[in-house]
Amino acid sequence: MLRIGLTGGIGSGKSLVASVLEQMGYPVFYSDLEAKALYDTHEVLKTELIALIGTELYDATGFKKDLLIEAIFENPALKDKIERLVHPKVRAAFEEWAAHQNTDLVFNEAAILFETGAYLQFDATILVIAPAELRLQRVVARDGLSIQEIEKRIKTQWPDTQKIKLTDFIIENDGKAILKQIEAIVAELLKVKN
Repeated sequence: MLRIGLTGGIGSGKSLVASVLEQMGYPVFYSDLEAKALYDTHEVLKTELIALIGTELYDATGFKKDLLIEAIFENPALKDKIERLVHPKVRAAFEEWAAHQNTDLVFNEAAILFETGAYLQFDATILVIAPAELRLQRVVARDGLSIQEIEKRIKTQWPDTQKIKLTDFIIENDGKAILKQIEAIVAELLKVKN
């Protein structure tokens, strides 16, 4: 089984590519969703976060995401500390999940695969790219954020030019059909597997 990292900047369309892969019969692990779940379910992580930020991070209803965002805004150094706590647990969850899959290829969709160095742990990586203007339009339509908010988020991720140097495959999601690109990459990966 090959483990494939799938990534792309905000609005690039990596979730669309992931859904196409699932329709093709390949399992996809969503790192961001897993991380969100771990904040509420992973007892060790909860203890570590409380030690780092304080007991007010959790209440009877669970994890208070807004409080975490506020804490990071007030102390940007917290972001790296939190990522060092969360990312290894997400990676362990992926490995456990992958061990239970029965396909030639499994995919791990993650927004910051290169930024965290996690790309080194995969057999191959796929980077989804799209023109900047199209990315902005997609995120405005999807999330209702302002252009300024989106640009601020984009700046927290590496530029595509930096990621392209490190990736094995690129999917250009410029609003045209991407199925042929995905099929070609899957065929190439299956050749490697077999």
